Amino acid sequence: METSEQSRITKTPAGSLRIPTPASRRIDLPVQGMTCASCVATVESGLRRTPGVRAATVNLAAERASIVFDAQALRLEDLIRAVEETGYAVPVERAVVPVRGLELVPSGEKLERALLGVEGVRAATVNLAAEQVVVDFIPHLVSVEDLRRAIRSAGYEPGEVAGPAADGEQQRRQREMRALGAQFLVAALLSVPILWGSLHHMGVRGVWVPAILTDWRVQLLLALPVQFWAGRRFYRGAWAAARHGTTDMNTLIAVGTSAAFGYSVVATFFPQVFIAGGLQPNVYYETASIIIAFILLGRFLEARAKGRTSEAIRRLVGLRPRTARVLRDGQEVDVPVDEVQVGDVVVVRPGEKIPVDGVVLSGHSTVDESMLTGESMPVEKGEGDEVIGATLNKTGSFRFRATRVGRETALAQIIRLVEEAQGSKAPIQRLVDRIAAFFVPAVIAIAVATAATWLLLGPQPRLTYALLAFVSVLIIACPCAMGLATPTAIMVGIGRGAEEGVLIRNAEALERLRQVETVVLDKTGTLTRGQPAVTDVLPANGFTQEEVLRLAAAAERGSEHPLGEAIISRARAAGLEIPEPDDFDALPGQGIVAQVEGRRVIAGNRRLLERQGVRPDGLEAQAAALAGDGKTPMFLVVDGVPAGLIAVADTLKPESAEVVAALRHLGLEVVMLTGDVRATAEAIARQAGIDRVLAEVRPEQKAATVRSLQQEGRVVAMVGDGINDAPALAQADVGIAIGAGTDVAMESADVVLVGGDLRGVRAAIALSRQTVRAIRQNLFWAFVYNVALIPVAAGALYPFTGVLLNPVFAALAMSFSSVTVVSNSLRLRLFKPALQGT
Repeated sequence: METSEQSRITKTPAGSLRIPTPASRRIDLPVQGMTCASCVATVESGLRRTPGVRAATVNLAAERASIVFDAQALRLEDLIRAVEETGYAVPVERAVVPVRGLELVPSGEKLERALLGVEGVRAATVNLAAEQVVVDFIPHLVSVEDLRRAIRSAGYEPGEVAGPAADGEQQRRQREMRALGAQFLVAALLSVPILWGSLHHMGVRGVWVPAILTDWRVQLLLALPVQFWAGRRFYRGAWAAARHGTTDMNTLIAVGTSAAFGYSVVATFFPQVFIAGGLQPNVYYETASIIIAFILLGRFLEARAKGRTSEAIRRLVGLRPRTARVLRDGQEVDVPVDEVQVGDVVVVRPGEKIPVDGVVLSGHSTVDESMLTGESMPVEKGEGDEVIGATLNKTGSFRFRATRVGRETALAQIIRLVEEAQGSKAPIQRLVDRIAAFFVPAVIAIAVATAATWLLLGPQPRLTYALLAFVSVLIIACPCAMGLATPTAIMVGIGRGAEEGVLIRNAEALERLRQVETVVLDKTGTLTRGQPAVTDVLPANGFTQEEVLRLAAAAERGSEHPLGEAIISRARAAGLEIPEPDDFDALPGQGIVAQVEGRRVIAGNRRLLERQGVRPDGLEAQAAALAGDGKTPMFLVVDGVPAGLIAVADTLKPESAEVVAALRHLGLEVVMLTGDVRATAEAIARQAGIDRVLAEVRPEQKAATVRSLQQEGRVVAMVGDGINDAPALAQADVGIAIGAGTDVAMESADVVLVGGDLRGVRAAIALSRQTVRAIRQNLFWAFVYNVALIPVAAGALYPFTGVLLNPVFAALAMSFSSVTVVSNSLRLRLFKPALQGT
């Protein structure tokens, strides 16, 4: 996945704006072979040392590196080489694509050039006889749809693709799990007879053991496949790290099990070496084999759990329909969704998914947008309304014109945002990175020192004790849980938010949301609907409500003023018949004068009545009361007689007061920010339950107002939707944009509420708290486990209790620590964005 930062405005930790240089590019590159926090540090370090790389973060759980680099100085090949030089790999997938029309040309060079022109395609080979092309490409950078598009642009027609499915990453995980499962099974089956044969020398009496299994040479034959076939991945990883001058968890496992295995081989064939030294020879094949079996089991369970952390992305990708029904030459034709072009007219029937984004041309229906917005109620759609690709058409049929297709659709952009956010690094991870950089070398040093101490000071047999303690320290200190603690929680938390329509754009924002103390809510379009509506109709002098509303609506039919549109909408909603005015005269800033059914109708403010020489009689007090409530009163006069008042106001969204109460329940201060006059602002604030109002703030002052709140020592979240909110969103510690707002506001925000539902604010804060809590729990267990158990493995309890940790139990505990960390992160999938409570 690649994005350009050319136009993106981002925020530095200090809150100031940072505009990347035009040459900056960001790319997400899959990385294969990482197993622990040390691997992450190695890859990051290698990338950052590459000239032209401006920033690089690596996510162990996602197995991905996010790289910002100088596009003029570096190419993709340079980045791949930089990753490979650290000892890890960039995976490549293969797809076989049938191509129609290929037999008509003497060679496939044109097609191969077209495919190789797609960034991320490593090789393309045309087979004219088979009429197909074999393509090797980097998953995540290139999709099968990209290949089909390139083939079509070269003038050929692609057929159904054989090879990787849409989710290549899932397939890779499944292959890895199958390999781990097979290796574990072999290791476990062979370890059982080795362990059985070792029971007597382990001190277990009273158990019958076949004599053949007590033969050390038989145990060696059984242990060989475990050590060098099932455990070959550890040797391979350790060697790759060693070639690049680094160490990782493979180093610890390879060194630890090799020490036990090598000691046993010497004891098997050269027992006199030990006898000559006054020692009783013994073997530990069962230790090395069971350690490998347990670690493979842990890696298998870990891989299975890690696969579920990216479930949100898979669900989003799975929402895309595969085909669309478009009008071509007046006929409805079903085509693959990637063939839909901007401007195509698309037909949707009840029960079908909407294939791409567009605007309704004709027809009417209700659409379930819950999969993207989290809003459970279907939305009415008619002519002129926008529809979003992948949402579900419920009741009627309609036609719409495609406006955004392929990677430009709302769903594609949401997937991109979530993927970028899941690959980002939370500030809390920096502590882990610093520790991981020296953790493995430090552990090896501790293990060597431990062995030396046992050899010098330990009881007899000293060599045996030294070996057991050495292996235990190496095995129990593997930092795999440390490397998974933060990224798995980030991936699940951000993915869960996306499923609820809350797009958290980076891990830093997710962590900072937890610290928010003050929530600033923009009024218009955020707390309120952003559109004026009629709130009161007060008839006078014998007129009825219906009559007042009907005559006012008729007079306003020629007006384009928002207040007039609100009155017409209310009259239509009431089912009133609105006659056409015979004459119409708009007086800017005052109102209108019209002839309706032969009657002279005046609708406007007090100034208009004075200008027309009409006295409002007893309506002045009511008008003043309405204005005091933040409403705009409009006088209606018919044939010189005051007929009544109509009040219009921008009304609160249904959920606003509920959200404000929930935020206050969380202990947060809620502030309303608006450019409206104070009386109107305070009236809205009273309805919403907000005590602190910052009114009459000009658009250019909003960012400064947020800054002044920050200078009070508060951590501020700003919620807004308009272009004029963008600077304030960028200034705030966390900017939250209403998704129904402008692209500028969304680009300036850290969090985007896709459906525009204000309840997403509370959900985002609650999700942040739960995610950070999970990260801390993970780190606690990872650090405590590693730091606290290393002394135990080294034998710190032996002088007091006579107990020395068996390396087998060390392997079991180490493996399940990673599983525990990932499982704890997966609990975030149960997050429910309830409004009340934490």
